[in-house]
Amino acid sequence: MIMNIQKYLAFVKTVECGSFTKAATLLNYSQSGISRMINDLEREWQIALLERGHTGLRLTSDGLQLLPYAKSICLEYEKLQTQINELHGLESGLIRIGTFSSVATHWLPNIIKAFQKKYPNIAYELLLGDYTEIESWILEGRVDCGFLRLPTNPSLETIFLEQDRLLVILPENHPLANCDRFPVEALCNDPFMLLEKGAKAEISEIFELHHLEPMTHFTTWDDYAIMSMVESGLGISILPELILQRLPYRIIIKELEVPAYRRIGIAMKNQKNASLAVKRFLDYLPDRNKL
Repeated sequence: MIMNIQKYLAFVKTVECGSFTKAATLLNYSQSGISRMINDLEREWQIALLERGHTGLRLTSDGLQLLPYAKSICLEYEKLQTQINELHGLESGLIRIGTFSSVATHWLPNIIKAFQKKYPNIAYELLLGDYTEIESWILEGRVDCGFLRLPTNPSLETIFLEQDRLLVILPENHPLANCDRFPVEALCNDPFMLLEKGAKAEISEIFELHHLEPMTHFTTWDDYAIMSMVESGLGISILPELILQRLPYRIIIKELEVPAYRRIGIAMKNQKNASLAVKRFLDYLPDRNKL
């Protein structure tokens, strides 16, 4: 039996993405091409790998047993490609990055632009998620590195990048719009728009630290949705300073009377074993004070 790595990749990525279409986009194939490769695998192995139904794709019990081996083969193939790229002096390669919206919007464009000047043939795959999702993607090997709030999972290697202030945002007509610094106790006087998804984030920790219970009316991981809600006078919120650059909304920004921060870093499973492309990419992270 001749092994075709693209068929293995098609199988693994289809399971990870949950659809032929998404896997096709990721691997630069047509949807029918991905489906055909998986059908070929099923014929070669004489095993049904996926159940196809109206609710989507699902692994069969046999597919579930074989998936870890297919993933292992794909991972070893990536390592092989990494070594080949290193021998070719980084003329090509792929960097998979997990990130959240403020970093994707305000840091990555400049980082990638500078990196591309020297390495124009490197490709990028960006996965946007929250801290918990990005951490999982790194641990699973779905991304090579990811931007996270520190501290994170102790099994990951991290590089500290920035201490990002957490600031209060208010509607323009708010009674405290002209205050010097926003009183922490006043955070409970208005409906609160909470930037959070899944696991507790840094905003909730501010309330816990000061033993306060906010009137949470809206919870989301979308910074811009929160800014729009606040602009409309539906409540107040706290957002990281990084996302509050180049504001498209008419809102007031205030420092808290007791300063609060989040520590941003980049994490990976093992920096020593990272591909040459990732190692060079890390070199292009700007000066800590100029990001």
